[in-house]
Amino acid sequence: MSMEPIWREALLRAAEKDYETRARLVREGALFDGYNAEMEAVHLENAALLEQVFDAIGWPDRGRLEDDGAAAAFIILQHAISRPDVQRRGLALMLDAIPRGDANMMDAAYLSDRIAVFEGRPQLYGTQFDWFDGALSPSPLADPDDVEHRRASVGLPPLAEVTASLRAQAAEEGQTPPADLEARRAGFEVWARRVGWRTEGAS
Repeated sequence: MSMEPIWREALLRAAEKDYETRARLVREGALFDGYNAEMEAVHLENAALLEQVFDAIGWPDRGRLEDDGAAAAFIILQHAISRPDVQRRGLALMLDAIPRGDANMMDAAYLSDRIAVFEGRPQLYGTQFDWFDGALSPSPLADPDDVEHRRASVGLPPLAEVTASLRAQAAEEGQTPPADLEARRAGFEVWARRVGWRTEGAS
């Protein structure tokens, strides 16, 4: 019997747990003050599952896991931020799969930007946001003058449109700038070193 339907169902359940936990924490007002411990635990549990999928079948493409299973795998990968090894492995598998038509450049853009930001590097496509000068805005960009061309090349909409949409979503969810932005960033640096995104002496 093929294990692929079993992996698909497991990924769908894991992604649903992610969504349900996030929605509840938003309702409780408990999600946006740093990285919520319960949310991180869900992300870690799901990342361990995805690692098993990688070991078993490689990149979880739509041909093997159907559209919903592949989409669930990508959501889990995007949220596996406490497992740099899983995200880096996933990006490598994704880039290998793109020429075969088993993954797409838009997803790779999101993941590569996320990895860059967590590693302390400028992002290429402007998909990652944080609070700057009191507003939710793109994290630092590499070659910002060319960002719209890069975004268009992978199918992303203009950055201004996404910025407006994310700010509206943040307002709807009750997100506000951190009361102490410097303390929040210092906490992020501690977390990034703890989980392995940064090494001692890295900025």
